[in-house]
Formats: sequence, structure tokens, C-alpha cells
Amino acid sequence: MERAQQGPRARYREQTRAEIKNLALRQLTEGGGGALALTRIAKEMGLSGPALYRYFASRDDLLSALIRDAYDDAAAAMARAAARSARGSRGGRARLHDLAAAYRAWAIAEPHRYLLIQGDPVPGYVAPADTLERARAVLDPFLPLFAAGNPGPAVAGTVEEMAAWLAADETVGAWVARYAPDAVGPDAKAGEAGNVVRAGQTGAVVEAGAVGEPEADGRDGEARAGGVDRAASALAGAVLAWTQLHGSVSLEVAGQFAGMARGRCWPGPSCTAR
Repeated sequence: MERAQQGPRARYREQTRAEIKNLALRQLTEGGGGALALTRIAKEMGLSGPALYRYFASRDDLLSALIRDAYDDAAAAMARAAARSARGSRGGRARLHDLAAAYRAWAIAEPHRYLLIQGDPVPGYVAPADTLERARAVLDPFLPLFAAGNPGPAVAGTVEEMAAWLAADETVGAWVARYAPDAVGPDAKAGEAGNVVRAGQTGAVVEAGAVGEPEADGRDGEARAGGVDRAASALAGAVLAWTQLHGSVSLEVAGQFAGMARGRCWPGPSCTAR
């Protein structure tokens, strides 16, 4: 409806911006963020340099648009996975596995866009402030799941660090409250949390399948606060899950698992390219 209401000039501008971004993504595929060159894009489109700058003011402006799009698409994929997983009676363990699988699937399907937002920074580029909120949106579905679990001793230090972060940055507390409102419910102060995912007994990382199962009355652990900072626990679980996913998925996207498992290619873009 919104597109139909646009005038011809606005539609042409939108189409031209989309074409520029598609060509920029092709450059990223060929050579990474450092290969992005507006002059090459202008030449391919039959535009002059000054004409191209009417659509994107600079290389950094174009990079920012690509980064915003990538974060938004990744967040949408995670939200869809969370919605599918929430249907039925799947427990917290299974739902975390679903989210992890969705994160990996998006990265494998969009390797160069994934590396644009999660790989090495482009030299000289500084992302605008609004990309931070978009980056957090990718982790949104993890917060309510970890808020419903129980913290183990292995993550106690991380929970304390997250509590300090919440106290120092109101925007972080607002983020947690928006997606895990039970973590700052009537039995917890704003910026506090409660039950997080139980860590594996042998390590300092949170296992994807270690989320506490929901209570029989459906309150998902609200009655099990037990003095634990629930918002900090939810945040700690989401951050630890992300670090694990980021590490393994980034290695796979970069092709570092190729040739493993007795010479068989690890599933990923490096395999499908063969």
C-alpha cells in the first residue's frame, strides 16, 4: 500500500537505491567490504559519480544501508523462527536449539552479509548509532527464554557483569524489559532479573539445551526468582549464547571447517561451492 501511494519519482529513486545496493553486495561477495567502490557501481549503472551521490552520500552511507538491511533481515529470520518454535508445547531446550539453527541458517544463506555485520570491521568505517539497536534485535528472542531458566555457578560472574551493565546503561534495561517483561515484573526491580539458563556443569558457557523448562502453571519461572537478578540473568544467557554461536558460525562461514571429518566437507558455503 505504501509503495502504491508513492509517486513515480519516489518509486524510481527507491528502485535505483535497490539496484545500487545489489551491485554493492556483489562487490562484497567478490572482495569483502574493502572492495566496495562507488565509482565502479556508477560505471556499471551508466551513471556519473555525482549522479550516484544523489542516492548515497558516500561509501560509508552505502555501507550503513547494507548493514541496516542485513541486521533487519537477520532479526526478521530470528523472529520467524521464535514464532514457529513457540507454537505447541516445545520446551526451552528445544526452542533454543531452534534459534541457534535459525541463526546459522541465515548466516550460511547470506555469508557475505553475515561477514559484513559480524566479520572484520571495514577500515575507516564507523557504524552509525542506530545500528546498535538493530544488532540487539537479532538477540531479542533469546531474552525471554533465558529469563525463564535457572543460573548455574559457572555463569555467576557473567550475571554480575550484566547487572553492572544494566545499572550503567538504561537503554539496555529498556531492551530487556521490552522482550522479557517478566524479568522486571512485580517481584523484581527495574534493571533486575531472575532466573537464567543453567550453565553446563563442566564449563563456563551456557549450553543451548540447558534452559529450565516452564513451570506447570505457565509462569515460566516467575515464581522461582529466589533473589536472583532475572534481567541480568536473561542478558547473560543471551550474550553467552551469542558468543558461542558467533564463534562457531563465523568459522564455518569463513570455510575454516572445510576438509574436516575424515576429508568430508563441513556443511556450509565452502561445501556447496564445490
